[in-house]
Amino acid sequence: MLVGLALVGCAPAQKDPADGVAAGDPGGRGSWTSCVEVAPEMTTAGFMVTAKDAGALPPLDDGFSPVALVICGQETQQRPDGGQDRVLTERRTDEVDGLVASLRLPDEPFVAGPCTTELPGAPWLALIGADGRWTRPGMPLDRCGKLRPEVKGALAALPLSTVSTRTVAELVSAEAAKAGCSQDWKDMIAVETAMNPSSPRKALPEPFPAGRQIRLCVYELLKSDPGTGNFVHGTVLSPERRTAIGQALRDAGPVAACTEQASRFALLWPTSGEDPQTYVELDGCHRIMVVGGVLPPGRTVMAQGDAALAGLIDKR
Repeated sequence: MLVGLALVGCAPAQKDPADGVAAGDPGGRGSWTSCVEVAPEMTTAGFMVTAKDAGALPPLDDGFSPVALVICGQETQQRPDGGQDRVLTERRTDEVDGLVASLRLPDEPFVAGPCTTELPGAPWLALIGADGRWTRPGMPLDRCGKLRPEVKGALAALPLSTVSTRTVAELVSAEAAKAGCSQDWKDMIAVETAMNPSSPRKALPEPFPAGRQIRLCVYELLKSDPGTGNFVHGTVLSPERRTAIGQALRDAGPVAACTEQASRFALLWPTSGEDPQTYVELDGCHRIMVVGGVLPPGRTVMAQGDAALAGLIDKR
């Protein structure tokens, strides 16, 4: 997805019948039920309707008189326990005249000139008639293939009320939130050794800056995504654990030759968010990697851990 603000020449998106309609659109047949039933694609992580998608839908029929509209969307919702969920939202309004008038406008003709390069989006929107039948209307586009300004303005002015929300995925568990850890994290030792097998292997720099509390986050690699770890447990180290783990890291020797894949790893990092980041494989090769801190930008240093260090880190 391009999000830059560079200006480039562009051509408008055309309403090509070959583009078809988005999933879940019955072409105005049937009565409205809910976003959950009618727009299941909205439960997919990262799903979005582009302006091109919206522009390719059939224009609003002159004989269709909407009395309400519904917008189906995704958003992140904070839970009272500190966790976060991805939820499917359904919002509705009966004040549709302004938007309907803007939807009946034609596409703007293409005129050569600069256009911004961000991928234009559009809402998943349904209009509902007095008999309950619904349709997804085509949305008129400007010369750059984005929604016409009149449509954007009418959408922004809608007095929407939330009809329902449905949790479709947990993004951050209560345990990860309490520990101050991300729910998932890349296995950076595997990334580094794959990209740079000759990373420096020598004595580690001081892993725990003086006067900084250290957060410990432990991850287990996902079978569905071997390069990503999912949160298992975490905490802010007590002074006693900080001392024991810090000494074990300082005592680590040169990394040994090994190609075994770890299934769990830990990240140790000052709670302030400052470097260095220290990664430790909790099984497999038991490698240690330090990133940042006193090291030059982009440099890493690796050393050899062992089961004893893993035990100090992985205990709860």
